[in-house]
Amino acid sequence: MHESYWITDLLNALFAGPVSALLNAVGIHPADAAHPINDTFALELLIALGLMAFFAVVRASLSVENPSALQQVAEIIHEFSGGQAEQIIGHGYQKFQAFTTCVFLFIIVMNLTGLIPGIVTPTSAPIVPLGIALCTFFYYHFFGFKEQGFVGYLKHFAGPIWWISWLLFPIEIISHCARVMSLTIRLYANMFASDLVTLVFFSLIPVAIPAVFLGLHAFVSLIQAYVFMLLSMIYLSEAVAHEH
Repeated sequence: MHESYWITDLLNALFAGPVSALLNAVGIHPADAAHPINDTFALELLIALGLMAFFAVVRASLSVENPSALQQVAEIIHEFSGGQAEQIIGHGYQKFQAFTTCVFLFIIVMNLTGLIPGIVTPTSAPIVPLGIALCTFFYYHFFGFKEQGFVGYLKHFAGPIWWISWLLFPIEIISHCARVMSLTIRLYANMFASDLVTLVFFSLIPVAIPAVFLGLHAFVSLIQAYVFMLLSMIYLSEAVAHEH
């Protein structure tokens, strides 16, 4: 039987009662009321808190004359994501940079936790990519309506030719909903496969060879986080773009 991580045990010891009550209130009945919090959620929460602590430390220690190592890392990440956002989203990209950067960092840190022995990559559980995909979906639609107004944004779904709008509108709605599935499956499938391949080779050849697959896992982790960020930016650029 799989032994829970220490953070999972701690969270269940502190919050099992309230979490179980909340889940039951919304019609979800945990299999074990004493342990409603699973390892995946515990790792997500730990990583989110770690990123918040990273941002807080960088913010508190900002310096022009003597930047710390953490500040330099943060500046590199900021310049990288900002450059990508400027190219894809264009004018006004700054207001969306925080979200897309957080998506990138959150995914890449979760992906890379799979390199730690005994820890399964959180993004290899489909519920995790689904949650991030849904956040992205609602985020870009929210700003689409905010930037262009209700009617103006809906015109994007109708297409440029009014007499076939009745056909294009439902197709566009379906395609946007399919984006959630696409984002979810792409991230989940790649990380699940990477975890599985690494585990198989560790079981068969526990020396030297698995190091190659650990490097491959790190590469896949970076690429998948980058692709997710790029797609988020592309969807945002389409949602907030004004027709001229």
